[in-house]
Amino acid sequence: MMNFNTFYQQIAQNRLAGWLNTLPAQLTQWQKDQLHGEFAQWQKTLDALPNTTPSNVDLTNGVIVGDSNDITPGEYKRIENLLRKFKPWRKGPYHIHGLHIDTEWRSDFKWDRLAPHISSLQDKYVLDIGCGSGYHLWRMRGNGAKFVVGIDPTQLFYTQFNAIQHFINDPAVNLLPLGVEDLPELEAFDSVFAMGVLYHRRSPIDFLYQLKAQLVKGGELVLETLVVDGDANTVLVPGERYAKMRNVWFLPSCEAMSGWLTRCGFSNIRVVDTDITSFEEQRKTDWIDTESLQDFLDPADPSKTIEGYPAPKRAIFIANK
Repeated sequence: MMNFNTFYQQIAQNRLAGWLNTLPAQLTQWQKDQLHGEFAQWQKTLDALPNTTPSNVDLTNGVIVGDSNDITPGEYKRIENLLRKFKPWRKGPYHIHGLHIDTEWRSDFKWDRLAPHISSLQDKYVLDIGCGSGYHLWRMRGNGAKFVVGIDPTQLFYTQFNAIQHFINDPAVNLLPLGVEDLPELEAFDSVFAMGVLYHRRSPIDFLYQLKAQLVKGGELVLETLVVDGDANTVLVPGERYAKMRNVWFLPSCEAMSGWLTRCGFSNIRVVDTDITSFEEQRKTDWIDTESLQDFLDPADPSKTIEGYPAPKRAIFIANK
């Protein structure tokens, strides 16, 4: 069973201490009632990972832990076999002692698009909501963040994060198996990231207020979401599926999204990047064993989803509380 005591001890000594009023009870309840049916097996697989001593950890140019010379060929094969048990690996890539975990998404592409535009993370408290397996948590730490917290309720992602943490062992980087609705109004983070989450929320305005409630006064929100072309009144509400995803609710235009942020009290709102998702950024690999972008688009017209909607286009918004 996962032990969160180290995290509790850390936040007891920093600006997140108020979270201790609710968090331990939430996570105790999660361990008691909400564990995935495969969680115990995933934990056994984690426990079987060999202990290694990386010759280096590079979180600036990627998530790169050591190289193949740090371990024996047998250890390399063991690590590969164990990590493959956590498929599908969605977000990455990771390089662990020379092993390339070639994830479905090239999340480094997104990081490269946003990094020139965000405020310095040096010595900052950073929260990443809907962080997946935590790839960007490591990049935030590599850019100088003092304390990084990610939340994502998907337990496989939580397990994948702990597999990477096994090799890096950095207590300043943490992932908790929670949803945004589980967060109290902490008002404690200098930067809050929410990337690829808003369109999964049934109430985007409530979601924006939840993000705002985590920021210190003047703190920075970095929000990335699917958008559509149009004016301030344009919002696509798909039918049962969008790009084969069931849980897609609202795709605003950039102007509409900016209006929502204004309505929620954010200031200094700017769109710093828009990008059509490419087959280079999201694709099938042997680390996922599932469909990917090419299966979600109309084979006769890749500018449309299989359902006939505009193909995925993403925009990055930055705003201040």
